[in-house]
Amino acid sequence: DAPAAIGPYSQAIKAGPFVYLSGVIPVHPESGEVVEGGIEEQTKKVLSNMKNVLQAAGSSPSQVVKTSCFVKNMNDFAKFNAVYGEFFGTHKPARSTVEVARLPKDVLIEIECIATHA
Repeated sequence: DAPAAIGPYSQAIKAGPFVYLSGVIPVHPESGEVVEGGIEEQTKKVLSNMKNVLQAAGSSPSQVVKTSCFVKNMNDFAKFNAVYGEFFGTHKPARSTVEVARLPKDVLIEIECIATHA
């Protein structure tokens, strides 16, 4: 239920008690096409895709300990942050967020994470 990797890497790797997710971008799993809309729609899709990879690895969003977030435009930070905060609720993983010049498929957001797993 998550898009296939678009390069020579794994979507996630388990190592000890952790699962490391590669960067997740806002594409439809079925078509590989980028989600239409702005930062809010794209962030929702990234988090949905991320949740599906976590679940396949025996983990969940509540087990995420660290995220690294890459945004194309830091002016979108407040909108991104609102969607991100709603997704994680009271669970607050450690996080870094940086603005980048360009992301794969020219998306607006990419998120990678580290989580524990069962």
